[in-house]
Amino acid sequence: MNEFTFKNAINITALHAKLDDFMYKTHDHQEYAIGVTLHGIQAYNLKNDFILNHSNGVMFFNPEENHDGRAYNNQILEYVMLYIKPEQLLEATNLKHLYQFAKPTIYDETIKHNILRLTAAIFNGETDDICNSLFITLVDSLQVDNTHLFTQNDNNKLTLAQEIIKKQLTDKLNIDDIAHHLEMSKYQFIRFFKRQCGITPYQYYINYKVEMAKRIIETYKDVYWAITECGFVDLTHLNKCFKYRYGVTAHQYMSQFR
Repeated sequence: MNEFTFKNAINITALHAKLDDFMYKTHDHQEYAIGVTLHGIQAYNLKNDFILNHSNGVMFFNPEENHDGRAYNNQILEYVMLYIKPEQLLEATNLKHLYQFAKPTIYDETIKHNILRLTAAIFNGETDDICNSLFITLVDSLQVDNTHLFTQNDNNKLTLAQEIIKKQLTDKLNIDDIAHHLEMSKYQFIRFFKRQCGITPYQYYINYKVEMAKRIIETYKDVYWAITECGFVDLTHLNKCFKYRYGVTAHQYMSQFR
């Protein structure tokens, strides 16, 4: 039983693998490979060391690090892996040079959780905005960059970003345009916004849409007008976003004002 499933989003390739008798020959990747062992034990040789990564362990492979890989003792091995281009990690941080992960394997619940969340989002076909936000959350949890590029003009930049987001109420959120307007890269902007505001630009965007829909429902008792005016796809979309924030669907909320 050897199963390998790949899917790509936001230029990151996700792999879900399940195997027992397959053995990778010695090879390397041009990308960073960051993964989690879900079941079993992964055994591999890396830089003249023999390494065992047990269930719930996080694996790091730096670009161009030669390694092989197999299931230990031919037990069933299941794991996920994210392949991240070096330039993409640089863009998501303030680093000027390639980072080298010193430890090939660690056991960290936060990092494991963030890898699994991003992997699931990629395989589930979530939007680029959601995947980018989860990528930044993962990068921050790796703690490869503890510096800040932000200046005394941060509050003005945050206010401007919020104003631009609000004007995109009925449109798809365009992170690239906002970042360009603020003279930041896409990932710099997402990190900047999250550190300044406590949530990602996409979360702020959805929160604002839901809040505006809530006001329309309270004032006009018309859930379908709220859908149109606030740019939701349909009632299901609005109800899902609304319930996540208020505990009831938009329709249930409206019924309380009749």
